[in-house]
Amino acid sequence: MRKIIYIFLLLMIGICAVQAQEKPLSQRMAATAMTLWKDTLPSGKWTYDHGVILKGIEGVWMQTGDGQYFKYIQHCMDQFVTADGNIKTYKAEDYNLDNILCGRNLLTLYKVTGSEKYYKAATLLRRQLKEQPRVTEGGFWHKKRYPNQMWLDGLYMAEPFYTEYAAMVHDDAAFDDIANQFILMEKQARDPKTGLLYHAWDQSHQERWADSKTGLSKNFWGRADGWYAMALVDVLDNFPAQHPKRAQLVAILQRLAVAIKKYQDPQSGLWYQILDKASAKGNYPEASVSSMFVYALAKGVRKGYLPAAYLSIAQHGYKGIVSNMIESDANGQVNLNGTVSVGGLGGKPYRDGTYEYYLSEKVIPNDPKGVGAFILASVEVERITHVDTGKGKVVLLDSYFNNEHKTDVTGKVMPFHYKWDELPNSGFSFMGHLFNNYGISTQTLNEAPTALNLKKADIYIIVDPDIPKENPDAKYIETPHIKAISEWVKAGGVLLILNNDTGNAEFKHLNSLMAKFGIQFNEDSRNHVQGTQFEQAAISIPTDNAIFKTAKKVYVKEISTLKVTAPAKASLTDKGDVIIATAKYGKGTVFAVGDPWFYNEYVDGRKLPAEYQNYQAATDLVQWAVKQIPVTKKNNE
Repeated sequence: MRKIIYIFLLLMIGICAVQAQEKPLSQRMAATAMTLWKDTLPSGKWTYDHGVILKGIEGVWMQTGDGQYFKYIQHCMDQFVTADGNIKTYKAEDYNLDNILCGRNLLTLYKVTGSEKYYKAATLLRRQLKEQPRVTEGGFWHKKRYPNQMWLDGLYMAEPFYTEYAAMVHDDAAFDDIANQFILMEKQARDPKTGLLYHAWDQSHQERWADSKTGLSKNFWGRADGWYAMALVDVLDNFPAQHPKRAQLVAILQRLAVAIKKYQDPQSGLWYQILDKASAKGNYPEASVSSMFVYALAKGVRKGYLPAAYLSIAQHGYKGIVSNMIESDANGQVNLNGTVSVGGLGGKPYRDGTYEYYLSEKVIPNDPKGVGAFILASVEVERITHVDTGKGKVVLLDSYFNNEHKTDVTGKVMPFHYKWDELPNSGFSFMGHLFNNYGISTQTLNEAPTALNLKKADIYIIVDPDIPKENPDAKYIETPHIKAISEWVKAGGVLLILNNDTGNAEFKHLNSLMAKFGIQFNEDSRNHVQGTQFEQAAISIPTDNAIFKTAKKVYVKEISTLKVTAPAKASLTDKGDVIIATAKYGKGTVFAVGDPWFYNEYVDGRKLPAEYQNYQAATDLVQWAVKQIPVTKKNNE
């Protein structure tokens, strides 16, 4: 009997191990980080190490809709941010760019929760940048105690936060300054022969590590170029699309990508501690720079900044990291080996920037900078798995019939409610993330739909059309709109209608459109929930559902039901009611549900118990919608 029990236990352990192995490496490495640093990093101080790890964790949250990751980010930041918005252990008077990076985590927390303390704390960091000492040409000193010096590291520490903050508060003048930091650094530090950038530049040419003629440090330290590459792709996320200097930033990234490709080890796919001296004595492949380059290249391709050919470079690099630097211990925890603990210049004891110096620093397992960079790289590699599925396609989100506004932190009136860039409960940022995973470009239509402006769309989403109590200037779906939309669907468009329940949405005009497809929204409301009795809005999905292939139990609160006639059909029913309907109309497809449903509140994992698979349902819907696009349909056709 004991032998049978022993065999059973071994089998169970094996099954659990296999299940653990099935999780993507981004999640497994995130679990390592959350185990090693349950509350904060070992230093216990406000440091950039937190920022690298927590941006990686944020990416895993967006990829999974699992609220534990957000809670971890918030818990870590709350160890430092006080109720009145101050930051423990932070000293603004140090003018240290390393202290800025965690501001990105503060901005995420502010945007998601609306808690003013995070905005106040972020504003402290922005104030530091306003007062940061600069070289004559305008670039930030890396630290007050390193006068006249710009380091590649500093571009990652400061500029992505600076850009995101400027975008949030409409500080348009800041973008010239941000672009000029990169332009100046490339001008001063780029080596025309290799295309790589030296670690740092001393404008005064006085430091012992600096060349007396150029002021440049002596070597191309891998992680420094890695910081710079990541800074470029992250800054572009919030840099205005029409800004005249955006093209210069993309061009800098493209030039750097050529050098990154050139110095990749062809066998392992990795990059070395000193990038251009792979065969020199003592040099070694280094984990953090390899992860950073993979992240920058993969994201650069996904966002369209780099040619698709760089994807294979990123994938080769990622395979090299996994093969050579990732290992599992006896407890099933994955660990990252091969990260150099630090690399700097000057200071006490003095770091002279020689090859021998960089090779003298310790290489350690699970260094926070390496772990964070590897999580970021893993998320990007996972995101590009299906990126070719909808490459070149466009999903257009209506912001004409749903056009609510509110004032933001600056007092400016801004559109809100079911928008792509909204991170709070009311937003569609998670659904937009999922569309982007399939290569779909997320765009917004602020005007009334016409045959011309719908032409660029492959998928068109109308959510919760306004009623006067939400928008006194509510726009209704009228006959010309019905004609434009229905003809667009007939030509092959995919129309997703996410309505609401009676009293919270417009029915009469919307139903005039839906009559074209054999669908009518009933003016009713079901699935009301008292408090946290989530089961009152639970809906089970049959295993053979044509749309939802993985989600089996979802939460849909306060919905209007549907009535269907040909050509429509019920695609999900519950207790005799039609919850979801679809219709084929010409070459196109229509999907309808009586609730916005896929907005952040019900897919980001912060509110619902884990048994509800709304994130998986959103993933299923996105995948289904992409498949409905006719193969022959092309943009601008």
